[in-house]
Amino acid sequence: MSTKVIFNMSMSLDGYITGLNDDSSQLHNWYFGGDTELTGTPFKVSKDSADLLGKAMASVGAMVTGRRTFDISEAWGGQPPLGVHHFVVTHQPVAEWSKAGSPFTFVTTGIADAISLAKVRAGSKAVCISSASILRQALKDGLVDEIHIDLVHVLLGEGKPLFAHTTQPKLECFRSVSGTGVTHLAFTVIR
Repeated sequence: MSTKVIFNMSMSLDGYITGLNDDSSQLHNWYFGGDTELTGTPFKVSKDSADLLGKAMASVGAMVTGRRTFDISEAWGGQPPLGVHHFVVTHQPVAEWSKAGSPFTFVTTGIADAISLAKVRAGSKAVCISSASILRQALKDGLVDEIHIDLVHVLLGEGKPLFAHTTQPKLECFRSVSGTGVTHLAFTVIR
C-alpha cells in the first residue's frame, strides 16, 4: 500500500481559511471550546474531536507546506506541528534552517519532488499538506488522495478562500464527525 497524501485545514462555512490580514484566530477557537484535553497539545476540544484528531495526528509521518505558511508561522519557533519533518516548497531556501538536523527541508524543484521526498520520510504513515497553495498545485498534478476539512461554524465574509482557482476533482465524503464549533469532513479524491 502506498503512502497516502492528505490535506487538512480549518475553513469557515463560507470557504475562507483566513480573514483579512491573514487573521485565522476565529478559525481556531474550536481548539479551546471543548472539555476534553487533546494529549500532547494545549487544546481542549469535544471528545469526538479529540478521538479523531488523536488518531489523525498519530498517522502523519511528514508534512509538505509552502514558504508563505513557513514565514507566517515564523518557522513554528523551530518546533513544527506534530513534531514531524516539514518539506517546504520554495524558490528561496532559508539559510538558517538549511543545515543538518533541521526539521525542515527546502524543496526548490516543485511540488511533485516535495511529496516524493515526504513519502520516503513518512514511510508507512501519511504525508499531510498544510498549505492552500500547495494543495492547489498538488490537486492539479493529481497528487492528493484525501481532503480533510475542519468546517468551523463561523462566517468570515471575506478573506483568503481555500478553493479559489482550484482544479475541480470528484470527491466522495467518507467521514463526518460533529464537534464543538466544528464539523470534521473527510473526502476521497476520485481519480
